[in-house]
Amino acid sequence: MRDAIFTIIHGALVEVNATRKEKIDLSSIDSLALYGTTGVFDSMQLVSFLAAVEEGLDDELGIEISLTSEKAVSQTISPFSSVSCLMDFIIAEQQPLLASA
Repeated sequence: MRDAIFTIIHGALVEVNATRKEKIDLSSIDSLALYGTTGVFDSMQLVSFLAAVEEGLDDELGIEISLTSEKAVSQTISPFSSVSCLMDFIIAEQQPLLASA
């Protein structure tokens, strides 16, 4: 599942890059800071990116998740600090659903 989520996030980043003058370096994507002092997105760009990821997760994997929910925003370790943290958050949110299936 992690590989599929990575592919969706990577695809969303490629889409974002297509519209940016200053391209995001995708060479070390796992550690790419999404938001914060060293992040590649401002708040509006982050929301647009997360919407694209949510859409990809739903379309490709049937995962319905809100990445802008209060739970996501209030995490001790922000899911937006890196691509890896975002993947960890998505997987953690799916664990209860997978266990009950």
